[in-house]
Amino acid sequence: MSGVNASGWRPEMGSAEAADMATASGDKGLMLEEPLIFELAAPGTTGVDIDAPGAQPLASLGKFLRKDMAALPGLSEPETVRHYTRLSRQNYAIDLGPFPLGSCTMKHNPRLNEKVARLPGFADVHPLAPQQTVSGALEAINQLAFWLIELTGMHGVAMSPKAGAHGELCGVLCIKAALEARGEDRKVLLVPESAHGTNPATAAFAGFTIENIPATDEGRVDFAALEARLGPDVAGVMITNPNTCGLFERDMKRIGDAVHAAGGYVYCDGANFNAIVGKVRPGDLGIDAMHINLHKTFSTPHGGGGPGSGPVVLSEALSPFGPLPYTAKMPDGSVRLVEEENATEMGHSQAFGRMAAFHGQMGMFTRALAYILSHGADGLKQVAEDAVLNANYVLRSLDGELDAPFGASGPCMHEALFSDANLAEGFSTLDIAKGLIDEGFHPMTVYFPLVVHGAMLVEPTETESKAGLDRFIGSLRSLARRARQGDPALKSAPHFAPRRRLDETQAARKPVLAWKGDREA
Repeated sequence: MSGVNASGWRPEMGSAEAADMATASGDKGLMLEEPLIFELAAPGTTGVDIDAPGAQPLASLGKFLRKDMAALPGLSEPETVRHYTRLSRQNYAIDLGPFPLGSCTMKHNPRLNEKVARLPGFADVHPLAPQQTVSGALEAINQLAFWLIELTGMHGVAMSPKAGAHGELCGVLCIKAALEARGEDRKVLLVPESAHGTNPATAAFAGFTIENIPATDEGRVDFAALEARLGPDVAGVMITNPNTCGLFERDMKRIGDAVHAAGGYVYCDGANFNAIVGKVRPGDLGIDAMHINLHKTFSTPHGGGGPGSGPVVLSEALSPFGPLPYTAKMPDGSVRLVEEENATEMGHSQAFGRMAAFHGQMGMFTRALAYILSHGADGLKQVAEDAVLNANYVLRSLDGELDAPFGASGPCMHEALFSDANLAEGFSTLDIAKGLIDEGFHPMTVYFPLVVHGAMLVEPTETESKAGLDRFIGSLRSLARRARQGDPALKSAPHFAPRRRLDETQAARKPVLAWKGDREA
């Protein structure tokens, strides 16, 4: 096999030709063609033997009985296990390679964290257990709360919110409660263009009107425009820092001071805290509320590996309004749990209510605490430094290959932002993303932030090695060159994935949601 270039293409065999080679089974080596579970099923097949129910139990169910058999797939146990195992081989995971998703901080989950989360007393604690029987678990939550307060320079923390958007809602409701306590009916929240997309949705859900604040040419908040809009109707600002362009908001303290002087509050989206943890305390910048995604900063699992957790730290001004249960910092430096029975005694009688039924996600708390304690203060500082170093390494390694719209705005923070501006006519960000699948990488975040046309947002995180980054950068360079040279094979990528490029518009408008017999439903 000769003439293989850096991206794996051979001149003697086109990619489409290689991908379209047929086999009798439909499988191609270890890339298995897996039907839907309904297509595998056979009527009457089952993996268990259960005695038929007697007439009496069925009769007692009366009107609740089904008139027809449920349309469930019938498979034996080996068929079921093999089906899901084969499907798992088509998944991409952080244990297989990097997830370069911008603004998502998809980093390695240390196995030490997993071991701690499975310890008796943590893994098996029941939410309805009497508090005196779970004092160790509550102490672990309090220790994590102490660290979150210390790292952010804030006054207290609500631990119960279930992740980012839920945390945003918590912070905004605290702002709303504080304004109501002052007898003020401010209805406007200012949201910069460089903020996360959930910010305006959260503000609208809480009953606020959203007004956008433009960005400057260098990708940061236009302070003059923000200052000019402040007034008696403005409840505050929702800002992401570092922002979604991968840049630190240098005017953050000025923004905080101006908003406070106008009687408003500052909410900060903490999704990008990984870039500054141990380096900058948001409370010192005038921030009143900030959610912290434990899965992004403190390495608890994402999504299906969750559930999520998004504690919200609050300033002294908003702390009295934080939802219960709440953890507050005492004058002696200790932290104490505030609940309904001691809220008045603790000076927390103005809490707006609860965000969840219980204390939060125990498994996420123990994982995050294990991560913090294993790194220590100096290690967490290095986390931020290495994350920023890796992002700038990606940014500068692609100079001249991909357009970087804010490359001249100074060093980026945790993520590098590119656009499709210098690709050949007819080629776009989507082609680069699909080409990355052929290269064996999960694509970066595409078409976000919206302030950049054809955006490609890359966050390598601190857990990727230089050797791993070099592989990823090499693939991006190759794809960028092919897109600039107009390689037609790139327009139909991916060629080596279980599925070829889909018609995404058609899939969104006419999705096939299920399979029932020979009929699509």
